[in-house]
Amino acid sequence: MHFNPRHSMLPRHSLIARNSFIPQDSLFENILSPQWQADEANEQLFCPRVDIQETADHYRLSAELPGVDKQALSVTLENGVLTLAADIRQSPSDAMLIHQERHYGKFMRSFNLGADIKEAEIDAELKDGILTLTAPKVFVEESKLQRVMIH
Repeated sequence: MHFNPRHSMLPRHSLIARNSFIPQDSLFENILSPQWQADEANEQLFCPRVDIQETADHYRLSAELPGVDKQALSVTLENGVLTLAADIRQSPSDAMLIHQERHYGKFMRSFNLGADIKEAEIDAELKDGILTLTAPKVFVEESKLQRVMIH
């Protein structure tokens, strides 16, 4: 938590999750709602789990994307909004499916980037089903109180 006496006591983080297809606040209220189970084309929608960590010099976002390869994944940055998206298709099979827990279909997660992130230096790596994005911080010196001499 960063403390700034000019602002409220709320935590200030630059990498902030935006609304996704699944509203996190009302997940249990809407779990059976057809609008989160399928989109207009009757395709399943899901929201990958994401952790966001902050260190002294960068933010790290890790998203669980098991079975997703680099070619199916899109990571974009536009107007300060970082977006992860993919359309994950199930491999065709002639076997009858009797139970399914894995997610297929489309997902999209977006995050607002703050002013203290070096957007041009964001790095992404997909390894073992985990997408890791590293966003280096911009260091801005805080202004110090200086006494002005009166002549």
